Formats: sequence, C-alpha cells, structure tokens
Amino acid sequence: MGNTLSFTSLGCSRNLVDTEVMLALLLKNGYEVSSNPDLADFHIINTCGFLEAARQEAIDTVSRTLKVMKPDAKIIVTGCMVSIQKNKLAELFPQIHYFLGSADIDQILVAVRSLEKGEIVSTAKSFLQNGEVPRLTSTPKHYAYLKIAEGCRKNCAFCIIPKIKGPLRSKSLEQIDREFHALIHQGVKEIILIAQDLGDFGKDRREDQALHTLLKHLLKKEGQFWIRLLYLYPDEIDDELIDIIQSDRRVLPYLDMPIQHINDRLLKLMFRKTSKEDILSTIQKLREKIPHIVIRTSLMVGFPSETDAEFLELIDFVEKTKLDNVGVFSYSREELSYSHQLEGHMDESIKQSRWDRLMQVQQKATRKRFKSYVGKTLTVIVDGVHPEVDHLFIGRFYGQCPEIDGCVIINGGFEHVKAGTFVEVKITDSLDYDLVGQAIKNLSEQKVAKDSTHISQKGGQRRSLQIL
Repeated sequence: MGNTLSFTSLGCSRNLVDTEVMLALLLKNGYEVSSNPDLADFHIINTCGFLEAARQEAIDTVSRTLKVMKPDAKIIVTGCMVSIQKNKLAELFPQIHYFLGSADIDQILVAVRSLEKGEIVSTAKSFLQNGEVPRLTSTPKHYAYLKIAEGCRKNCAFCIIPKIKGPLRSKSLEQIDREFHALIHQGVKEIILIAQDLGDFGKDRREDQALHTLLKHLLKKEGQFWIRLLYLYPDEIDDELIDIIQSDRRVLPYLDMPIQHINDRLLKLMFRKTSKEDILSTIQKLREKIPHIVIRTSLMVGFPSETDAEFLELIDFVEKTKLDNVGVFSYSREELSYSHQLEGHMDESIKQSRWDRLMQVQQKATRKRFKSYVGKTLTVIVDGVHPEVDHLFIGRFYGQCPEIDGCVIINGGFEHVKAGTFVEVKITDSLDYDLVGQAIKNLSEQKVAKDSTHISQKGGQRRSLQIL
C-alpha cells in the first residue's frame, strides 16, 4: 500500500480547520498529497451534517470518489455527518474503510494505518485543537482561519449544531495567542477568527467580555495584518466592541451578523434572543459609529407557520435596510431540531418561491450598493490570478470575505500586483457581486497598518474545498 493522500473538506471554515489538522498529522508522519487525486492511496472526506443538502453533498462526494479511485485505494469518512448518521453512510457505502466522528479527527493515523475496516466515533461532540496538535493551512498563504471556540450555547429552534458539536468550548487566550503568532510568523496577512458565535467566546468559563479581551491582546502585536470576525450575533455587539473596531483599523469594519428573520413572532418561535427593534437598533448604531462598515447576514424563508405578511415584512426590511451581503436559505426540516415538531410546515414550492423573490430584492440592492464604489479607491489584498482569465488578478477589499463574498477584479496596473500583498485599486466598474478596478500602487507596511480600511473619494461570496 502506498502513502499518497487526497483530501476533500465539505462545509464551513470550522470544518476546514479540522481538515488542516488531519493533513498536518499525516504529512508529519511521512504521507504525501497526491499530484493526481484519483490515483491517491487514501481518500479522506471530511463531511458536514448541518442540513439535508449538506448531507446529500457528502453522499454524492463519497459516491463520486468510489467511482474514480484505484481499486486498492481506501476511503475514510470523517466529520459531522459521521457523528449523526454513520449507520446510513455504512449502509449506503460498505466500501468505506474507516469512520471518524467530528471529535475524533486526531485519530486519523489510526484510521489510515488500520488493516481492517473500523470506526472511532466517540460520544464527544467536537474536536478542539490543542497546542500540541499540528495544523497545516490549506488556504492561500496570505490568509487563514483561526478557530477560537467550538460548539454552541444558543440552541436556536431550527439548528442541530449543538447536537452535532455539543456545548460551547473555548480555547484559552494563551493557545490562541500561540496560533496567531505562528500564522503571522508564516506570513499570513489576514486572520479570520471563527466560531459558531464569536460573541459567546469564553462564556463557558464564565468570563465576561472575553472576545474584547482577546482582540485587545492581539492588537498589541505590531505589524501588517487584518483581523476579520466571523460570526457575531446582534445581541453580542455592544459599544465596547464597536470602539475596538474603531480604535484599530486592523480589525476590519466587516461583520457577519446572522439575523434569520425580522418578524418578532418568528424570532421568538426560533428561540432567537433579539427582537426586530434590537436588530434595527444594532444596525443603526453600527452605521452611525462606523459609516463605512460592511454588514453581511443570513436570512431564512419558509420557517414553519411563516405567513405571507411576515414574509413581506422581511422583504420590506431588506429593501429599506440595504444590507451589503445577504445569504438566503430555505428552511430545512431537520429531525433533530426543535422546529421539526412545529405545525405549519410548508411545501418546498412555496419556500422556493419566497427564496427566489427575496434573492431578487437583495440582488437589486447589492447592485446599487456596488455602484457606489465606482470612482473610489480601495485597499485590496491580492488573492492571485483570476481562476478563469489568466491575464487578470483578483483580490478583496475589507468588505469581502474569502469564499463567501465577491471579489475585486484587477484589470490593470499589474506592475504593482503580487499575490498576498496589499495594493491600492481605483474602482472603475461594478458587476452583480464583484468590483472591477486598476491597481495604482503597492502599499507599504506602514501605510496598510495605518490606513488599511480607508476609502477615499477620487471622483464623481458555502463550499467544498479539495486539497490537491
């Protein structure tokens, strides 16, 4: 048996970090990533189990892998879907060599080395990397995710994450500091802090405002970097956090703030902790104190018993609030969720119709918002060559998170452009989700640290990532 690997990571960025841990453990022990994934000796698929669509994606990925892999290759399936539906996967695919639950990914060596089929699916809900476990980032070298907590304490009615991942567990400040320092030392320019809810960080240890303390600690470090925050619920955004974002422009004025709905009855039925008034007040305060802030959110249509009037209230909210980026999801009836037992579940055709209409409203608002950037100059981090057009580059300004938002297409000034660096780009056009512009100059470290989110007036986006 050979020692070459192929990894497929499905689902969210938190899952990707777990995949990177498995990758590092195997490479440290002499395994290699195959130059041709189809010819790999071991295929590791890290699954998502959050929604039915995600579980179907996992099933499709396993099926596709079994069709293309070598006859003597082994397939190992890990992650969230294994934790809740391992028996279904085993029934569908008896060829699977080994199963690892989402809390057991540090046992990947056992799975790969095992001569017999097997499984390690512990009662623990999720894996939280400790300081001794290696990790090899699979993202481009200039940005990386840093998971600061695992699990969730919110218990929203529609969500099964607490049942998959378990209760909130936060890393220590010391461990996060070590990881942050290591990423900066590797040349990472953008560090994306992730958790199911960043605002709950430390609350499992009864620490008050632990996220604020963490950010202040990280900002004591000198140098050129961006810190991006994913995700923050409206009830966790207070005046002190806003002050931290204002005080140091290395904390990007970009918030992914899951809202789900705006109707008070539905918010209460969802077990959300905020009301319509709370949400509107938070958005107003953010825009008053940080006028250039970019707000992304997720909204749900078709929650059980959602009326036409309540849906129209959501439409009105999107039209009037003019959020920068919105992910729209149709309600998925998950058997493990509280909402599964509610009355008023609606046909998929109704949910699809509402999804289509809300997306049209949001796309119209996004196009108008993007046009406002034309003629302005933005600081952009260059991600690399355009994946479809060789003579163009792509990058992102602070309002664009990798993999979920659009990008800035750079179509000129290439003498200033290099992957992983910050450049000043004058925006000349806007598309549905992307901006287009010309690079003006490459920014010095001092300039970026001081002015990384500045917009000066010059005139007038849930993924699978295959590690190959």
